[in-house]
Amino acid sequence: MKFSLFVHMERISPDQDQKQLYDEFIELCKIADQGGMHAVWTGEHHGMNFTIAPNPMLNLVDVARHTKNVRLGTGTVIAPFWHPIRLAGEAAMTDIIVDGRLELGIARGAYSFEYERMMPGMDAWEAGQRMRELVPAVQALWKGDYEHQGEFHQFPKTTSAPQPLQQDGPPIWVAARDPNSHEFAVANGCNVQVTPLWNGDGEIADLMGKFNAACEKHSDQPRPKIMLLQHTYVADSDEDAKLGAVELNRFYCYFGAWFMNKRDIAQGLIEPLSDAEIAAHPIYSPEAIERDLVIGTSDKVIERLKGYEKLGYDEYSFWIDSSMTFERKKASLERFINDVMPAFR
Repeated sequence: MKFSLFVHMERISPDQDQKQLYDEFIELCKIADQGGMHAVWTGEHHGMNFTIAPNPMLNLVDVARHTKNVRLGTGTVIAPFWHPIRLAGEAAMTDIIVDGRLELGIARGAYSFEYERMMPGMDAWEAGQRMRELVPAVQALWKGDYEHQGEFHQFPKTTSAPQPLQQDGPPIWVAARDPNSHEFAVANGCNVQVTPLWNGDGEIADLMGKFNAACEKHSDQPRPKIMLLQHTYVADSDEDAKLGAVELNRFYCYFGAWFMNKRDIAQGLIEPLSDAEIAAHPIYSPEAIERDLVIGTSDKVIERLKGYEKLGYDEYSFWIDSSMTFERKKASLERFINDVMPAFR
């Protein structure tokens, strides 16, 4: 099982300097590269200080300047916000600039906050249909001389300009949850990225089951890769693990508030949650977070990840976004590299 880093700029206070946050983002990417991680992933979001990432390919071109070996992944571009010709061309140009290290992750998107601003009136179902149209169109544009007559896009014969450095284009990863999404990815020769969020090991096994079923249904296709994305904190003690769970519980409460899209947003920052609101959340609690996410000392993290490797996951992505301080993120990542990863070599 390979290991990667999933990371964004996070701004939770107007007092935080955005350039410093970006420099810290780059520093974490450099640690991942120097520590032998397989890839760095960063996504696309708009108007949200919670996750600052308007175009992941801009970030990845810069990350390429600071790293030598890591693959560079979009985790993920939001399909409905892209025209197929534009995505094919920008991804191909990025692949050339980064010397063929690009991995292209694509999703339908998750936040209605973004839909309202970028594609007013669009719902999650339409976003998913747009993704299903986009992926094969991008693949065809990389091959060249492709004409498209779809539900959402129509254009005459076109070839991606430029074409990617990697033969057949960068590997495409599709974010999948339901069986239909897994089947779409496998049928179209795409890898799969799954994110169980807060539902624990039962969902992680269930997602692998859906992937295996999709591979069996499309046995004529080569078996693609599957990546597990999970919030992770490697603690230096059991007490530190408890603190990490409290911090990640707070992060998830904010994540849920952004997802529900009901609180006031000012200057890209959500109206702060009170301690009482966090304590009263019907789903999240520090105890549940510690149980369901990968939080603990290195020996406990190794034991947990060995189970995921046994299930068949090809890649485990250390999701470091957590609203923790840079120092705590860095220490956790270094413990993961130094104390956890060697157990899988």
